[in-house]
Amino acid sequence: MSHGPRHQSYDVAVVGGGVVGLACAWRARQRGFATLVVERERPGAGASGVAAGMLAPVTEADFGEQAVLGLNLAGLERWPAFAAELSERSGLDTGLRQSGALVVAADRDDAEELRRLAELQSALGLDARWLSGRECRRLEPGLSPRVPGGIEAPREGHVDPGATVEALRAAFQAAGGELLEGVGVGEVELDAAGSRVAALALGNGRRVEVEQVVGAAGAWSGSLGGLPSDAVPPLRPVKGQILTLRAADGRAPLAERIVRTPRCYVVSRGDGRVVVGATTEERGFDVRVTAEGVFRLLEAAREVLPDVDELDFVAARAGLRPGTPDNAPVVGRTEIDGLLWATGHGRNGVLLAPITAEAIAACLSCEAAPEAVAPFSADRFARERPPVATTAALGER
Repeated sequence: MSHGPRHQSYDVAVVGGGVVGLACAWRARQRGFATLVVERERPGAGASGVAAGMLAPVTEADFGEQAVLGLNLAGLERWPAFAAELSERSGLDTGLRQSGALVVAADRDDAEELRRLAELQSALGLDARWLSGRECRRLEPGLSPRVPGGIEAPREGHVDPGATVEALRAAFQAAGGELLEGVGVGEVELDAAGSRVAALALGNGRRVEVEQVVGAAGAWSGSLGGLPSDAVPPLRPVKGQILTLRAADGRAPLAERIVRTPRCYVVSRGDGRVVVGATTEERGFDVRVTAEGVFRLLEAAREVLPDVDELDFVAARAGLRPGTPDNAPVVGRTEIDGLLWATGHGRNGVLLAPITAEAIAACLSCEAAPEAVAPFSADRFARERPPVATTAALGER
């Protein structure tokens, strides 16, 4: 664990060492910026550590969320090249599998809901098709005979978030970036006029001068102190509980594809692990694992994949996704010179990490960000009220 920065000043400081923060820092370092990542715990300890790593914009598409669909599709397009480069630079595998996904109905009510969703996907021109129950079982023999039908999305896939965090850490540090873990951030110090970033005050009493700060601390990003309230996006924590199961050695995977229902998803890893998730709960910063959450996830998974009963139970965890009022991320510059946000990704942080990092690197270099990111700037949440400095210290909860 690091205890202090090696230098007194940096071009860029990224607050948060999850998949999004590390991806932004890696791209910044590749642009030649002297870059520091400050992580209050350990890399991946937040939402990245309890994510399934799904790359699933088509099956995530829902009524009323069309605005973010284009961004999610652009994120998916970037993942193969991003994963290949990351593996080359780090020497580590991200676990990328372009497995496809299958959203199945457990009963007739589900089938009616999914047929409406399939109509929406068709109207939007997405690569998805409705299948009968028999066709679903032809693709995934482990499905229950009671499944009446489902939607296939053949281009979707998943990565291993833990492996991706380690690969990003290795690539960032190999490029000369500095990672400071186990240290929170007290506040961002502004210049006398309050219009430009000047320094970062750390929770251990140290201070570093910085030209630009990227807030990428997920659900805790809103606690970054020293900033006017109208410069901080309205974030809230959205709790998600997730289970890890494991198949016995030599046993065939539970499913080759991501299998989803309206109540859960099931992702089978190449090493025998099976991830079942995830609840969506408005519980503030509560990260308790509950019996109800575990029960509901197991019940939802086994109603479409009965062989879940045969798996070993490994762990249950809870994490906090960063949610926004419009369920879309906050990416880009603010009116404060040198302050950028890369947060609010909700359930799509892993999916959007490559395009978010690309956008942040462009903004740091005063270049145009990808067009798909343009609608999600921080200024859409600008609030008309006098600036009031926030005081909560990030990482001091």
